[in-house]
Amino acid sequence: MKHSELTVPQRLQALRDEMKAQGLDAYIIPTSDPHMSEYPASCWKYRKWISGFTGSAGTVVVTADKAGLWTDSRYFLQAETQLADTGIDLYRLMLPETPSIADFLKTELKSGDTVGYNALTYSILDAEALAADMSKKGIKTDGSKAILDKVWGDRPSIPEGKAFEMPLKYAGKSTPEKVEEIRKMIADADAEYTVLSALDEVAWTFNLRGSDVTYNPVAVGYSLIGKDCVILFMDDAKLPDDLRKRLESDGVEIRRYDALAETLKSLPENSKFLLDVAHTNAGIAESLPKGAEIIPGISPANTLKSIKNETELKGFKSAVLKDGIAMTKYFKWLEEAMAKGEKVTELSGAGKLRSYRAEQPLFLDESFAPISSYGPHGAVVHYTPTPETDVELHPDSLYLIDSGGQYLDGTTDITRTIALLPEPTEQMKSDFTAALRGTIGIAMARFPKGIRGCLLDAYARHALWDAGINYLHGTCHGIGHCLNVHEGPQSIRMEENPVKIETGMVMSDEPAMYRAGEYGIRTENMIVVKDDIKTQFGEFLAFDTITLCYIDTRLVDKSQMTPKEIAWLNDYQENVYASLAPHLSEEESAWLRNKTLPI
Repeated sequence: MKHSELTVPQRLQALRDEMKAQGLDAYIIPTSDPHMSEYPASCWKYRKWISGFTGSAGTVVVTADKAGLWTDSRYFLQAETQLADTGIDLYRLMLPETPSIADFLKTELKSGDTVGYNALTYSILDAEALAADMSKKGIKTDGSKAILDKVWGDRPSIPEGKAFEMPLKYAGKSTPEKVEEIRKMIADADAEYTVLSALDEVAWTFNLRGSDVTYNPVAVGYSLIGKDCVILFMDDAKLPDDLRKRLESDGVEIRRYDALAETLKSLPENSKFLLDVAHTNAGIAESLPKGAEIIPGISPANTLKSIKNETELKGFKSAVLKDGIAMTKYFKWLEEAMAKGEKVTELSGAGKLRSYRAEQPLFLDESFAPISSYGPHGAVVHYTPTPETDVELHPDSLYLIDSGGQYLDGTTDITRTIALLPEPTEQMKSDFTAALRGTIGIAMARFPKGIRGCLLDAYARHALWDAGINYLHGTCHGIGHCLNVHEGPQSIRMEENPVKIETGMVMSDEPAMYRAGEYGIRTENMIVVKDDIKTQFGEFLAFDTITLCYIDTRLVDKSQMTPKEIAWLNDYQENVYASLAPHLSEEESAWLRNKTLPI
């Protein structure tokens, strides 16, 4: 039997056998890969393989007689279903009764026991924190144990897809320009080198893209940048001749993907490295030269790519226009298909939307697996329909679709919730309006320059909190430019994030609410941070909403809204119509006109 054909209990037993052989009493399997990716390539989906859980976030811990998965609220319902009969218990993060992984291990293990993990899939920060916490009870940690590579014997190989060039007319800045900006940030941190390990950072810096990770247009590679060196670690087979020549002409030295460790070890002793310890694997730290000093900080490339240049911002506006056209065509088709009694399912609907996106210029792929969710499935925050879970849409509930596209000139992320039933219930309207007021609250916010995202989060939750409702995921995440749909370092969420919100950042705006077993509601737009006003009290910033797609006002309870909120909604709907109508047929334009009338 192939390793991939084993059941989850059989995989756990194989892992436990290997743990025993190597003297391990517990083993930790995070979601991440050597590049700390949110969405790893198939060869690094260790956690998915060992557990069967397919969500994008979660950590599995295995001991001799217990196994658990820690994940966040987006995946509580999904994980409960997927872990059934596996022998893996679900631990729900952010609930007061849930122990941390460290507390669980200290309860289950005794002094002298050893916790193993693969240093290449564990961040420097997490590895240090784990070691410090375990030492309090005399428990050892060992990051040299890549034992799943042995247990998972038919594991896929590292992707070998070709990288391709991101044209300067879409990137806006050349590689030499970006390298010089990175070098300046290295020097400002009193460091000499930095390692770019995140795949989107590598892609952005070198103006290349790839297809190694589903939905994320990145190529597997690392980079080392210092005062006198710019090295790209990427296998020859991935680099077409024209891209290689351009990189070399830009002063980039190219070495094998697996040459990073030996290159780092060969650098001068006592060198100083600016590293993002939360997003750089612990194996890199172990490969640094003798006496090396790590200066913790956000990766320069991550900071720089989060603030879009004028060319990138122009590309985003082009991308959301194309997305708006596709979304309009899709919702019109859906309404008419259901009126005719045609069978539409979550999967077939998502496929139809993809086909409309694919008609648009510069379309590459979807930006993530669509969350096409009818009725109760909408309450599963990151639900993705499969042939096993796919259901038909009926005119008796709500339909939530969260989707996006990868275009060469920008990335999109949009959610709309529409009423399939002729007359939504009062509860539906009340819930929808409360969540929508959160979306509008962020969109209308004015705030001092230099503010952190957590201080804006209450704008999104105020109306929901007034109704005794909350959601446990973030409100706003960064969005890459023809890159990862989830991008740091900025965010707006309840948890503290020290990163300031700065002009030029592109983010989502997605307050939500979920009623388990009934429906989910989310209205998500993309927003751009812009300069606003300057007063005697300082400079103020604001958001420009750029997403172009109508909001289903049949679900709006106008009586709950303030005049300012109503004005924003009416202005938004009018802008959607005015922007999209010239690109639609006469019939499509008339349909959209009816959807965007003022309330």
